Amino acid sequence: MIRQKLVLLISDALGSARSAGILNSETFPNVVVDTPAQEAHGDFACNIAMQLAKPERKSPRQIAEILLLHLHDPEKIIRRAEVAGPGFINFFISPAAWQQCLPKIAEAGASYGCCSIGQGQKVQVEFVSANPTGPLHMGHGRGAAIGDVICRLLTATGWDVTREFYYNDAGAQINNLALSVQCRCLGLEPGDPDWPADGYQGDYIKDVAAAYLSMATVVADGQQVTANGNPDDLESIRRFSVAFLRNEQDQDLQAFDVMFDQYFLESGLYSDGKVDSVVKQLVSKGHTYEKEGALWLRTTDFGDDKDRVMRKTDGSYTYFVPDVAYHFDKWQRGFVRVVNEQGADHHSTITRVRAGLQALDAGIPKGWPEYVLHQMVTVMRGGEEVKISKRAGSYVTLRFLIDEAGKDAVRFFFVMRKPDSQLVFDIDLAKQQSLDNPVYYIQYAHARICSIFENANEKGVLLPDRLGIEQTGFLETPEELKLIKLLDSLPDTVDEAARDFEPHRIVYYLTELACQFHSFYNKTKVLSDDLSLSVARLYLLAQIRQVLRNALALLGVSAPEKM
Repeated sequence: MIRQKLVLLISDALGSARSAGILNSETFPNVVVDTPAQEAHGDFACNIAMQLAKPERKSPRQIAEILLLHLHDPEKIIRRAEVAGPGFINFFISPAAWQQCLPKIAEAGASYGCCSIGQGQKVQVEFVSANPTGPLHMGHGRGAAIGDVICRLLTATGWDVTREFYYNDAGAQINNLALSVQCRCLGLEPGDPDWPADGYQGDYIKDVAAAYLSMATVVADGQQVTANGNPDDLESIRRFSVAFLRNEQDQDLQAFDVMFDQYFLESGLYSDGKVDSVVKQLVSKGHTYEKEGALWLRTTDFGDDKDRVMRKTDGSYTYFVPDVAYHFDKWQRGFVRVVNEQGADHHSTITRVRAGLQALDAGIPKGWPEYVLHQMVTVMRGGEEVKISKRAGSYVTLRFLIDEAGKDAVRFFFVMRKPDSQLVFDIDLAKQQSLDNPVYYIQYAHARICSIFENANEKGVLLPDRLGIEQTGFLETPEELKLIKLLDSLPDTVDEAARDFEPHRIVYYLTELACQFHSFYNKTKVLSDDLSLSVARLYLLAQIRQVLRNALALLGVSAPEKM
């Protein structure tokens, strides 16, 4: 908002100085306007003069003075501008300019903070992608929260987003699942001599077996699967077990307010011949070779530290080959931008998948697809780490966390740190109904504003349909202006969070806004004997409430009116 106006004013000043023959550069660097670390240095600062010093052969301070001379500000948004330090230009914005931000928020309503930078271009975001061998665990949960918020941010910035879930419905893990369920159907338990060496031991296997023996019907990914109840039919057990657990995963994700547009099965890559086709293309491009009975891909030609086996001596493919085929399928579906949100344990696959795609020589850009990797989650309760949930038997499930702390708290906590930072999830803190709980602290700010409006209605203090600058002009205390500045910065925050795939920026923003509001409320009487001032402050609170709602919605977190 104000920041973008400054960028345009400075850009125009550059052009004006060049037209006057004072600056000579044919092109200028992008103008970047930042918020100074110290309030005394102004509302915004720009270092463009220092960037131009070398090409212009002038001192940064000289260039800064030139720009100020050519800076035309018809809206009078700048109260004062000064050259500081080695050549920074510090800008102090007029209170009237800040006050004029409020009507724009009121007009935009629920769309405030959104923009059209993406211009409707297609982007696919793949996330969660959990194999159907058990309940979703806390790592899947963090990936679900991060991936979902990234989708919301990209949508808010004008991208046409497709959400995709990819899972392996074949292979050794699925065979172990089927054998484990079969053993439960036959009355065997973990520890029995006939139990599979790599079998799954959680109580949920018992649930799958019971449903299978009762010839239950489940729906997964739009397909209805009915068990035949025959414990000797391993293929039927496999098909039903996958559907049963996929259905459970979907229920957990729905409870977590996470939805998908597309589900993609790894088995389809084989049945449709896409894996074999990709391997043939790689061979035909001359990027493979035979060695010791195996087929290798020269991934070192594309930045890998060593070549990788594609097809093992037994004829089976290594796990990155179907990944290459899957991503080539994404490219063929027209997704020129693809984002993969995965656990940090997938880091080693990035180079080889990209190498395989480059080796196809299909016009795929380097660095495609983009990756967001999240680190592990440690769950604490009563000061001790929680390592297992009874039903899963070996790890903490997403459903357990939702049941314990609620959807809002779990989503908020999972995105409150940068994805590549390890996260400690404190169940006791997440459940607290106190201002020590960060999500409660923010939601309470929204509920508190709603309560103020109820009080105002009871006193007959109502907001008019439109407020002019004569009313908003009453908002001139440092606390009020600081709040307005924060409200004005939401669009920039959303843009940056979407650009860098950093949902935690929205959390930080909300935390600061709630903090400033609570501080303002404790110091300021909103409803007073001065009706004009009361109306102006209510108008400010209405926009704070709207921004809290909008930013919480980007996190998939509710904005309660009472707490």
